[in-house]
Amino acid sequence: MDYVSALVPPVVMAVFFSGLIVTIVKTQGGANKAKEDAAADAAIRAEALQQSPKAGGA
Repeated sequence: MDYVSALVPPVVMAVFFSGLIVTIVKTQGGANKAKEDAAADAAIRAEALQQSPKAGGA
């Protein structure tokens, strides 16, 4: 029975990992993809504006 107790944790982890991957793949895209992409682009632009050096001040 030692082999069963040795195999259970990896099998359980593999099942949960597979479920996680399936969930991630299923939630990509969909009806809200354009809205999510627009929000991400706006956040990237805002971050770039905050980090850009100012032209006149030194």
